[in-house]
Amino acid sequence: MKKHTKIYLKHFDYGIEDFIPCTTCGGKAVDIHHISSRGMGGSKFKDVIENLAALCRACHEKAESSKEFNEIVKQKHLKLL
Repeated sequence: MKKHTKIYLKHFDYGIEDFIPCTTCGGKAVDIHHISSRGMGGSKFKDVIENLAALCRACHEKAESSKEFNEIVKQKHLKLL
């Protein structure tokens, strides 16, 4: 598990054993997706909860390759906040 994933889990009082649903399909989320990409070199300004969605691997891959699906992720994520 990546170090930053552990930080997010701890921040929201989740443990690795907890079930976190995918924002879009409800399956088990295993990735944290930057809705607005950090780009090359990254940006700490993109690491805010409004820009981070929990996704399963399939939805994460789809969000990374489809602007339309990424917009769906964004809208669903913002409704959950």
